[in-house]
Amino acid sequence: MAGLDLRALFGSNDRQLSADEAFTNRQGQWQTVAAALTEHLRHIAAPGFNVEDVEAPRRNVLVFYGVGGIGKSTLSRKLEAALAKTEQRPAQWGEPTWPDRPSILPVRIDLSRSVGTDFERVILTIRLALAELGRPLPAFDVALRRYWEHQHPGEPLEEYLRRGGLAARFGKALPQQMQSALSDVAQALLLPGTVGSVVGQVTGSLVRALRDRRQTVRALAGCTRLADLLEAEPDLDSLSYYPHLVAWELAQLPADEKIVPVILLDTFEDTGDRTHRDFERLLQRVVWLMPNAFFIVTGRSRLQWADEGIQGQLDWTGPAAWPGLAAHDNPVPRPSSGAALGRQILIGDFSREDCENYLTRRLTRDGQPLISEDLRSRIAGTLSDLTPEERHVLRAIALFDAFDLDLATRAAGLTHQAPALRLVERPFVLENPFGLWRYHLHARIRSMLRTVQDPTDDRWSPDDWAAAAERAFTALGRQWAAGSGRPLLVGCLRQGLPLARDFPLDLSWLTDAAFAYVSDSIWEPLVQPTHTGQAAGVHTAADALAELLNALARRQHEHRSRTVQRLSAVIDTGQLPDELHEMAVYYRAKAHRDLGRSEDSRHGMQYVADRGGRLAPRARRGLAHLARLAGDFPTALATADTLSWDGRHHRVRGDIWWPHGDMHQAAAAYETARTEAEEHGIAGERATSQAQRAFALAFMSPDQAADEIELAEQLLTGLVLRVTSATVRIAALIRDAGTTQDIEDRAELLRTEIGLAGVTVAEPILELALCFHYAVLGADHSVSASITRLNDLTRSGDYAYYVDIAHFMADLSLPADAPSRAQWLDGERPTRQRWRALVTTRRDRLHTAL
Repeated sequence: MAGLDLRALFGSNDRQLSADEAFTNRQGQWQTVAAALTEHLRHIAAPGFNVEDVEAPRRNVLVFYGVGGIGKSTLSRKLEAALAKTEQRPAQWGEPTWPDRPSILPVRIDLSRSVGTDFERVILTIRLALAELGRPLPAFDVALRRYWEHQHPGEPLEEYLRRGGLAARFGKALPQQMQSALSDVAQALLLPGTVGSVVGQVTGSLVRALRDRRQTVRALAGCTRLADLLEAEPDLDSLSYYPHLVAWELAQLPADEKIVPVILLDTFEDTGDRTHRDFERLLQRVVWLMPNAFFIVTGRSRLQWADEGIQGQLDWTGPAAWPGLAAHDNPVPRPSSGAALGRQILIGDFSREDCENYLTRRLTRDGQPLISEDLRSRIAGTLSDLTPEERHVLRAIALFDAFDLDLATRAAGLTHQAPALRLVERPFVLENPFGLWRYHLHARIRSMLRTVQDPTDDRWSPDDWAAAAERAFTALGRQWAAGSGRPLLVGCLRQGLPLARDFPLDLSWLTDAAFAYVSDSIWEPLVQPTHTGQAAGVHTAADALAELLNALARRQHEHRSRTVQRLSAVIDTGQLPDELHEMAVYYRAKAHRDLGRSEDSRHGMQYVADRGGRLAPRARRGLAHLARLAGDFPTALATADTLSWDGRHHRVRGDIWWPHGDMHQAAAAYETARTEAEEHGIAGERATSQAQRAFALAFMSPDQAADEIELAEQLLTGLVLRVTSATVRIAALIRDAGTTQDIEDRAELLRTEIGLAGVTVAEPILELALCFHYAVLGADHSVSASITRLNDLTRSGDYAYYVDIAHFMADLSLPADAPSRAQWLDGERPTRQRWRALVTTRRDRLHTAL
């Protein structure tokens, strides 16, 4: 807007002038969009453009950023309408002149926290918009169908779309197109008709056909990364790479059906902050992997993707990757500037005086201000036309991200809901009928109430704000205590933690909520810290609790050594009360164990166990695990006998029995542990116990193990448990031992993922699974190599008895200098016999099958 006069814009005969046009140069912004989109269309039409090139720089994103409330969302909606329908584009904007114009498909996605858009919804929105093509996108649709059935077992996609409002917005064509894609692929593979709806069998057959380069799938064989994506674990991380398949499908469309999506990502600031970029990382992948789509981002801050300093936080960073996003902002680029066009546009930089000047002097009709003094007064102060009680409620709801009538009334300290009922009818209170709480305040109004000096006579003092925050905090606690369900717990934490941190308040119900949060092992992201990291801004217990829960949530997405650093920083602040201090120590001890630092882990577990708090049973279980790691099975079993449900006593026993080769007893213990977890409603423990049961049965009964592995995968849906997920995949390797030719490739891929996650505890057991495979095959040389790797992996002394087990499998004598001094419960000989019997039984079974 700086450097451009609004005279031309407001010199039009168009009498549909709206107030928000006074603050923003829509014509200049449209010219910027038209110029950037023209350049994009030329780029993707050039002979050298390749949609599968994942290394070329990206110029397919345009950013409009500025302060809240300046009209960025309005701009996003206007651009969507102008790109969708020519008649909705103001005449003064002009006709775009892009070359060989294909069909432009605008897709607007609101990322605001109040709407509740998650990454799944982003992907579904893009695909639903493309449903207007009237044809399936087979590569993407098969992958998405596999993902959906894995992550949402028993939940039809149609019902999800209807409940979330997407079906009403886009129609109901997607499920039919996905089923059509699946059936077409099944037909191409000559699969029976009854298999056409079984996504697992179709994708498995498709991968093999792609690997074998069969002619029947030549239409999909051109997508070079399709087989890899279909083989990858169908989790959220894999989903973020599926847009590559959408881009490839769009590139295959006939010339007369070509379509270019223009994806408008609004309220981008709600995807995270400069420290927590998990959602932003997923969205960046969408932009990078869809180079033939054009993205228009609107938010409060410029994108930092071209900054060198964030390398490692996102997948692609630096000016070489994003040449248009480098820090050379051009607030009003000229449409003719071509490739040099700046792609980060600052809007809304009028000062308060500038606004008044335009409103009173420049925007006139017949010598009088176009916007009256009364209307100008309303723009400057939203509170002026509200009753005292409504103003009281308005200030109170400014404390919430989202609210309902009960929260609004209680936070205001009123005994009746009438003022809140009147207030939610105002245009600055927005409504989301699908949200956890139905209402939220317009971001600009909320920011003004929290930060700008209140000019009214009944303005609140700091003490008034603190009292309202206490009431709001208490009201959230009441709702959590009276309700149930994980969404309510997480929602109350996300709103309660900032209140306790900002005002500052006693933790009160947050302590119990924190323990409830960690009990399920789901690890949704919570509040964003207000500082830059390493607990530097931790001054209160609420600060420390927010840091603690964020560290626990992020540990499933980063190396365990980073988790240790985060937790140590929180512990060192000394701000956590005793119970939560023990929580931090316990989870740091778990991370130490995953890293193979047994002595550090033992010290932390003993500390928590000795204090007898809520986590003491888990800490005693941790000590039993550490004894087992050292091969001290009598101590481990004796400790297990002292544990109860809280200490996961049955799972601990299963962990003791399987190293002895007693898979019957181990599987039974794990089944009992799973049943107990179901009775207590602990999703994470249920999945972990089932994964261990599948692992034990994979050695003994491959057929039964197949069903158990499938159940474990279903129980992991919605959970982020890296070690447990690795256990399930190792169980699949053991199930297939001696049969398939790709076990080593699968093991190598899993080994890489384990290393990246820092869960070194899974490396020895993966090697043991390979050793079982080699022993079944009778591959003595491979067994010896595997034993050598096991020796290296267990050099610290933990799991050294795996070397013994490897010798037992292959019927080899233990060397005199064997590292293990395992104390087997019934002696070495029975243990050796059980392991050798597992190998010979598998070998006999395979020979019989031949």
